Amino acid sequence: MDTSQYTPGEVAARFGLSLDTLRYYEKEGLLTEVERTPSGHRRYRPSDVELLDLVRCLRDTDMPIARLREFAELVRDGDHTVQSRLELLADHDARLTERIAQLRERQQAIRHKIDYYRGVLAARSGEEDPR
Repeated sequence: MDTSQYTPGEVAARFGLSLDTLRYYEKEGLLTEVERTPSGHRRYRPSDVELLDLVRCLRDTDMPIARLREFAELVRDGDHTVQSRLELLADHDARLTERIAQLRERQQAIRHKIDYYRGVLAARSGEEDPR
């Protein structure tokens, strides 16, 4: 059993977060209740860090805070919620797949415009392609 504990500064540095963002995640219920030392300082368990890693992944892929909170609550509720967690993540994955397809379409349009402008510049300078 891992008994390691991490300070807020260590956790924030690991994920490239500010301490304010870390506190915000706690306040929003995205993490389990963080343990405190006898002097009142917050300490994170490896399980807190693991959950934060997933929360960051989901947040970085545009999962809304409300859905993140729902997921975190399911995690806290225990193993009987695994099916619900699976469904929530599968739904997010489907939305993410759709969004990636949209972004690729937009990227193609941007690349088309880049090629067009390169052609305009090449025509002006008498070169074939200024890349």
